[in-house]
Parts: sequence; C-alpha cells; structure tokens
Amino acid sequence: MMLELSGVRSGYGEAQVLWDIALRVDRGEIVALVGANGAGKSTLLGTIAGLVTPWSGSIVFQGADVAGRRPDQIVAAGISLVPQGRRLFGGLTVDENLLMGAFHRTDRDVAADLEKVYAYFPRLRERAGQLAGTLSGGEQQMCAIGRGLMARPTLLMVDELSLGLAPIVVELLLEVIVGLRRDGMTVLIVEQDVLVALETADRGYVIENGRVGLSGAARDVLADPHVKTAYLGL
Repeated sequence: MMLELSGVRSGYGEAQVLWDIALRVDRGEIVALVGANGAGKSTLLGTIAGLVTPWSGSIVFQGADVAGRRPDQIVAAGISLVPQGRRLFGGLTVDENLLMGAFHRTDRDVAADLEKVYAYFPRLRERAGQLAGTLSGGEQQMCAIGRGLMARPTLLMVDELSLGLAPIVVELLLEVIVGLRRDGMTVLIVEQDVLVALETADRGYVIENGRVGLSGAARDVLADPHVKTAYLGL
C-alpha cells in the first residue's frame, strides 16, 4: 500500500466538503476517483496535496502520516498534483514550465528527467521554446503532466485529465498514463467521464456528496447498476 486515507474530513471555512473518507492506493496501480461535478473530488486531491487542511483523519503515505503538511513538504515526500485547469505559467516557455516542476530538486538528474518527459510527449519537444499560453488545450495538459513528472514523484495525481479536450487527445493522454504505470509510476486520477476513467484504472472510487459511495475493482464499479444509471445513462 502506498497511500491510505482513513476518516478524512475537510472543507473550506465552516463549509464541510469531505466526510470520513477512506481510500487506498497500492503501489504500481491506477486508481480513479469519479463522480459528479461538486462531489468533492478536487477537494480530496487538494487535501492529500496539502492545499486544503484536513479537519480530522489520517493520510498515510509510504508509512508516514502527512496530513496537514505544507504543499512543498508533500511534493518533497513524493506526491505531485497536476491541478484542474493546468495552471501553467503562460508567459514562460514549455521548457521553463517543465523545469519549474523540479524547483525543489538538488540532484543532477533533472536534465535526464526532462528528456524522459519529452520522450512521453514528443509534441512538447517540438514546442520547447514556445510560450505555454499559446499552446492548445491538449498541449497545455501535456505540459502540466510533464511539469508534475519533473518533481520525480512516486505518486502522480491528475485532476480532471480530459476536461475540455478532444477524444483523440484524451486517448493519447491515457496511453501516456498507462505507460507511466508500466514504467513503475502510481497514478491517482480524478475524472468526470466515468467510462474513460474506469476503463483505464485498476480500481475505482465513486465520490458522492463528499463521501465514498462505492469502491472496488474498476470493472466491478463500471458494471454497478447505480453507476450505469447515474453516470452512464444506461
């Protein structure tokens, strides 16, 4: 087990969003968090990443409870978040944005890891000197994922992988996610497109009104009658 949440509650101000979340992510798997807009999925990733302070509960990552740690400490521990909406530095080049992901690193492998990112995303290599703000939506998502990888995480979290992207671009990104898993990366993705997420993931969690409504092997979650009716229109 790489990540385990138990009894996690969090929110903003006095507004509670998450209620007693229990979740686990095992090493080397892809786990999908699915659910409707506003269900609490992004808040959950933000709580893991240290952007939202948990009110209670434990967040154990590789044996250590990281609940309440600062975002930079979470990154240093090995968790990297690709935020919803990309949030690139539009006035910096692709190359500069990617290097921003390695801001905390002092090792000598940054250049080698940059080459790995360009190997995953050849289109970014072609646009290395281009301002990130001028990229297409799909290219910006590639850059955001690449920036997350430059932190050299053991757990990569991607918030809304497919939002606003053409199906052919989503397919390309999912191929990269599967390739990352094949290369040893553990991935936690948040996705509104339930079919896309669960057809790619090993396991899935359905988040409804800030609670885990259903969890299990991705194929079993996808076959659940409630999921079919509520999210797939079947």
